[in-house]
Amino acid sequence: MGQIEANGQAIALVLDEDGRLQATVTDGDIRRAILNQTDLDRPILNLFENTPPALGRGPVTAPQGTSSEELLRLMSEFGIRHIPIVDSSDRVLEISLLSDLIQNQQLPVTAVVMAGGRGSRLRPLTENLPKPMLPLAGRPVMELIIEQLKKAGIRQVNLTTHFQSKVIHNHFGDGRSFGVDIDYVEEDQPLGTAGSLSLLQESNDPLLVINGDILTKVDFRAMVDFHHEHEAEMTVAVRPHEVQIPYGVVETDGAIITGITEKPTIQNFINAGIYLLNPNVRRLVPEGEKYDMPDLIQRLINEGRCVASFPVHEYWLDIGQLDDYEQAQIDFESEVSQDA
Repeated sequence: MGQIEANGQAIALVLDEDGRLQATVTDGDIRRAILNQTDLDRPILNLFENTPPALGRGPVTAPQGTSSEELLRLMSEFGIRHIPIVDSSDRVLEISLLSDLIQNQQLPVTAVVMAGGRGSRLRPLTENLPKPMLPLAGRPVMELIIEQLKKAGIRQVNLTTHFQSKVIHNHFGDGRSFGVDIDYVEEDQPLGTAGSLSLLQESNDPLLVINGDILTKVDFRAMVDFHHEHEAEMTVAVRPHEVQIPYGVVETDGAIITGITEKPTIQNFINAGIYLLNPNVRRLVPEGEKYDMPDLIQRLINEGRCVASFPVHEYWLDIGQLDDYEQAQIDFESEVSQDA
């Protein structure tokens, strides 16, 4: 995980002692391991024990001298972003990256940043300022989100606004100075966490929806890849969350005690406030009505449609309360000082 995050290319290579390629470990492999609760201290090849059959192939490689056209064809066929270039003994010479083959590559996704909430739990800071405009290291939270979207290759951004919308309009304008194109979706009344999607213009692009108070370094390209790999209608970013029960938990069968566990830790996945939706899913949102993302997720599940969970192992923080905002300030001040 450290290697993948450090190189920024969503892949690490597994070599034998002679430098021959044994496997490639992608960002998706790591996230599937987290979902399967795989012990991440086990040998790396154990990651593939629970890999879906369709993804259980060996590493896709190409010999030295393969043309750019053929590399692009292979990447398209297998849905990957990188191909190791190997010699006749399977020793890695270099890695061909999609980002190098297609300069200034844009991600064919439209982003929606939900910025209409009042942020009542952050009062008095949000009395006259929308929560997404709270400053971090001298910049509004939402500016950091938009910068991350731009770095991922997303150019079209919709901002859904309601409370103090002029503050947001005045800061971001049409988005050109931030390297994106911004459209505004004004809610006359609060429409919940999904209702404003019904107000968007029709589009054939998938929608990446993110709450305007989320701070994260999640790889949006990896999320799109994961979404396509699992042929999902909707992908929901999730975070592991642990709760320790401070008492002994007693298991019973009627009046008989069958076991007791002292102060157990329960781990679940929580909704991380980031969603990727196929275009047809947006059309399920009732027009002009209050509607929340859990309602949309449950509807898809009830209809037997695929909803995938995308575990976030990168930095993530929901600025929902004063303590969270204070922690975000500490985190970003520390990062700024390290970069200086």
